[in-house]
Amino acid sequence: MRYKLAFVIPWYGENIAGGAEAECRGLAKALARQGLTVEILTTCVRDFRADWSENFHPADTSLEGGIPVRRFRVRRRDTAAFDRVNTRLMQDLAVSAAEEEIYLRENVTSPDLCRYIDQHRAEYVFFFIPYLFGTTYWGSRVCPERSVLIPCLHQESYARLDVFRPMFEAVRGVVFHSPAEQRLAQRLYRIAPERSAVLGEPVACDWTADPERFRRQYSLSDFLLYAGRTDGGKNADLLLDYFERHLHRTRAQDHLVFIGGKPPDFSPDGVRALGFLPRQDQYDCYAAALALCVPGVKESFSLVMMESWLAGRPVIVNAACEVTTEFCRLSGGGLYFNNAAEFSEILVELRANSELAGRLGRQGRRFVLEHYSPDRVAAAYLRALDAWF
Repeated sequence: MRYKLAFVIPWYGENIAGGAEAECRGLAKALARQGLTVEILTTCVRDFRADWSENFHPADTSLEGGIPVRRFRVRRRDTAAFDRVNTRLMQDLAVSAAEEEIYLRENVTSPDLCRYIDQHRAEYVFFFIPYLFGTTYWGSRVCPERSVLIPCLHQESYARLDVFRPMFEAVRGVVFHSPAEQRLAQRLYRIAPERSAVLGEPVACDWTADPERFRRQYSLSDFLLYAGRTDGGKNADLLLDYFERHLHRTRAQDHLVFIGGKPPDFSPDGVRALGFLPRQDQYDCYAAALALCVPGVKESFSLVMMESWLAGRPVIVNAACEVTTEFCRLSGGGLYFNNAAEFSEILVELRANSELAGRLGRQGRRFVLEHYSPDRVAAAYLRALDAWF
């Protein structure tokens, strides 16, 4: 059976940053290459950082990256009421049932989008990504029997809201990136085993990197790398703290490089922030690094981790993150730390043992190619669709 698929996401664009946004683009293109009809259903909001009541794009259909994109107008919302509840959730504070309702009611959503889903419910299989926005909650309620969640779930206050439990338990299928993410969902919700699947995420593998080119252009080599956002939940401040302690402990002349996102507010000696790099420069940067560090604990996958492995370099992760530590164990491609002393010991060992660093990177690259190439992930999605529909 061939399927017509609609990916429902709050905002969409070829250049929008974010893990769920990049995954949606990659999945849509990978499945379209398998011969399926794929569309994006989204709102007219520009992106995550914009006003969720503002219709930035026109409400029409366009072709973007070869995929049809249908945009729908959002309604006005009580931003102040939402922010009051969301601030408590961001601080991991308890909220009442009434506040949970406010969170959903004043979230980003589009009645026009929900009407379109209702009118075309027999036409599509709907994939909703990620779980915590109004487009997913209200959209999946329209026809849960034709809906699949790609939640991008991790340990956070939003995942524990009572209002989300019926959504996870009503949809036809739930897709996870890793066994650890699936185990978390099983602890939080009652999801029948046959309605969930660990399918991963497509990672573009058709690129090469030149570390020497990066070293010449940026006058940097053998540095510890951080790639991505530096704001809430990513633990960039923890990395800076641990790196400063490492320098003090070892008196080493090591460097820490940040790419992507805004520069960190606090930058000890040895830290350089390069900002957003052209894509090829980013790949070269991975290859020139001693290792990539992913210090966050709120991860459901980690694209930058996979890209570092594709460039043949190891990763260092926070042992408090079940997802990234499990990826390190499964791949043999990285090491993990529990505290500042272990972080420093890992850096010292990798710098002293280039053979170890190279072996970890090669094992990580093999793991990505075997599990997360776009064609492999698309084939796994097709098997799940056949099982669920």
